[in-house]
Amino acid sequence: MLENWLFPQIKKDLSNFVFQQDGAPPHWGTDVRRFLNTELPRSWIGRSGPDDLMLHSWPPRSPDITPCDFFFWRFVKDKVYVPPLPTNLCELKQRISASVQSITSDTLQRVWQEFTYRLDIIHVTKGSYIEDL
Repeated sequence: MLENWLFPQIKKDLSNFVFQQDGAPPHWGTDVRRFLNTELPRSWIGRSGPDDLMLHSWPPRSPDITPCDFFFWRFVKDKVYVPPLPTNLCELKQRISASVQSITSDTLQRVWQEFTYRLDIIHVTKGSYIEDL
C-alpha cells in the first residue's frame, strides 16, 4: 500500500513530511521498515528495530496521539450513522465517502493543533491515558 499507492501520490512533497504509523504487527514488518528507511530516513515514527532510521519510536498503547483514533473514526461515524441509517452496502459506502470528502483543511488544522496539545498533555502526565479530553 505504501509503495504502490501512498508514496506515488505524495512523492513530490516529501521534504516537509513525517510519516506516522502505530505499532500494529503489519506496520512493523521487515519489508515495511526497510521501505521507510530507504524512502524516509529519519522522517518516520513507528515501531522499530535497532538498525532502523526512524525519527522516533512509536509509544506503546498510544491511541491518544493517533489522529485516526481521536478524530477520524469518530468524525466518520457521526456523519454516517445518522437517521435514516443506510439500508444497504452501497448507501453505507456513499456516506463514508461523503464524510471523508467533507473534511476541510480547517478541520485538519484543528486536528493538528489537538495532536500537539495531546503531546504536551502526555509529556506533563508522563504518558497517562488522555483519550477523553
